[in-house]
Amino acid sequence: MRLTRRSWLLLVIACLAMVGCREEQGGVSVDDLSFTGLDAVSESQLKSILATAESSNLPWGTKQYFSREQFEADLKRIEAFYADRGYPDARVKAFDVKLSENQSSVSVALTIAEGEPVRVERIVLDGFDPLPDEREGLLEGRLPLKQGQPLDRALMQASREAALDELRDNGYPYASVRVAETPGSSERLAVITLHAEPGPVATFGPIDIVGNTSVTDSIVRRQLWFRPGQRFEQSRLRDSQRRLYALELFQFVNVEPIGLENKSSEIGTRVTLTEGKHRRVNFSLGYGSEEKARGELDWRHVNWFGGARTAGVFGRYSSLDRGVRLNFNQPYFISRFYSIAASGQAWYSDEVPYDLTTRGGRLTLTRHFRRGSGGRRSALGGFRPTTTLAMTYVNEWEDYTISDAALNDLTFRDELIALGLNPTASGDGDPGQGRGQLSSLMIDFGRNTTQNLLDARQGYMASAHLEQAGRWLGADFDFYEITAEGRYYLTVGNRAVVAVRGRAGTIDALGGPEDPLVPFFKRYFLGGSTNLRGWGRFDVAPLSGAGLTIGGHSFMNFSTELRVPIAGNFGAVLFLDGGNVWYDPWDFNLDDLRYDVGPGLRYNTPIGPLRVDVGYQLNPIDGLLVNGEPEKRHFRVHFSIGHAF
Repeated sequence: MRLTRRSWLLLVIACLAMVGCREEQGGVSVDDLSFTGLDAVSESQLKSILATAESSNLPWGTKQYFSREQFEADLKRIEAFYADRGYPDARVKAFDVKLSENQSSVSVALTIAEGEPVRVERIVLDGFDPLPDEREGLLEGRLPLKQGQPLDRALMQASREAALDELRDNGYPYASVRVAETPGSSERLAVITLHAEPGPVATFGPIDIVGNTSVTDSIVRRQLWFRPGQRFEQSRLRDSQRRLYALELFQFVNVEPIGLENKSSEIGTRVTLTEGKHRRVNFSLGYGSEEKARGELDWRHVNWFGGARTAGVFGRYSSLDRGVRLNFNQPYFISRFYSIAASGQAWYSDEVPYDLTTRGGRLTLTRHFRRGSGGRRSALGGFRPTTTLAMTYVNEWEDYTISDAALNDLTFRDELIALGLNPTASGDGDPGQGRGQLSSLMIDFGRNTTQNLLDARQGYMASAHLEQAGRWLGADFDFYEITAEGRYYLTVGNRAVVAVRGRAGTIDALGGPEDPLVPFFKRYFLGGSTNLRGWGRFDVAPLSGAGLTIGGHSFMNFSTELRVPIAGNFGAVLFLDGGNVWYDPWDFNLDDLRYDVGPGLRYNTPIGPLRVDVGYQLNPIDGLLVNGEPEKRHFRVHFSIGHAF
């Protein structure tokens, strides 16, 4: 039956009375709860605030039962929910109630009349003069409540908190901010004023550390982003807390100001700690469409010989790669801004064009940067960007063999000979085998403004990689490599996320034409679950005359995703990938890109989203051989853990 607003109350009583009889006999389950007339809010938002909920469709799922009292309260909750979001005239206009034939379940459909919202005409900042001009301008842009938006009271309070955080991050720990709402130029417009009382300026005072037993105070102090006498910044407390957690020494960390009630110009801080176990073992199993079954074992000592040093052993086995790696990290080297790490490995990689065995080690010195009090923060809760610059020395023995398909490809024979890979057996080893010492120096720059790169929703990441091998470093391979990558994430409508990534790189041999070429295992290939998803792993690269991918010396690719939540932990993705690999160094041809599109599903877990992507090729590669046969299937299905980027 369909109920108008005038008569709905009487019919609600009749329906509830009928349902109430059934409740006394064991309960009426809710099969379906739906809404019409929604525009300003989503159906999932409304369902999240209601006590009346749908039963699970799964046989073993939870049954939700209808309650008259809860349903009547839900009707009021809907109107209150809309009023808080700037829609004071929103009403439940009508609803349909349908009992099943056996009267054991009910379906409810509500029709909402949202009405016109009250919008923000302008936002006035009053009393923020003590802030530097550029900080006040940045604050105005970071406020969650925007001019022209409906007067959402949750966003209004969030704007107040953002303004308060800005003052506390500029030396005013005793600041207060109140919000005033006044009528605008019409009845559907409102002026919001944030009134600030900054209070006195303060500095950091004495630091009290409690709860640590085997970890010394000096280790804790060097992780703190503040010192006594520095101007007070609330964000330095949060940053210090993150840095202490990053040591993995503590189960609990809290960094807080003390004595605020005294309103002193010098504010003390207390660091409260609970130490965790210093020896840890993690074992994991997984499956992906590319690596198949995977097993990993990670043993670490996070306070090896004190000083928060980390030493560990990592082992991995899958169809793509397997091996053992020893790791060491000294988080404090020379000063708190530097760390040094060393690793040694014996690793085997089994790719389609080649297999590679690596034995050797690396030594990395990293400089960690932190912007001072004038540095711009991310709009996400005062989170500060992280910037690193690392220099790595690599010394490894490389032993690799070209695939049998490449060896049997007569059109590729001259290339193999130029690479020093004899296509026929010889006394020096198997056909198509190469080996040599790799000695190189790498420089890596990285900047991250996202709060969680595994599931980023806002901000960007940028990185650059430079490597030179051989020459004055000696060894058997002489080449240089330059790569760069950028990622950008934007939340749309507080729900969907637009994610964009672009990468490019080139590699070239050093010296004249008679010098050794770039080793085959350093060539670029694209295709797979993390870039061109319409193709299989390593399927996109220059082809030999017979149709085999032989790799290239330049690459470029981009990916764009629209990530939308569906229900609960489930989400959906639409993506577009593009890119290609070119044979010559510095040879980028934007008119010669391969493209794919497709949908994907995500299920969020504590270790990252489980994902399934289906990529369809928009412009297949003519002549490509896959597993020795001409490619006929122009799509790929990928299973993995974590976002593609």
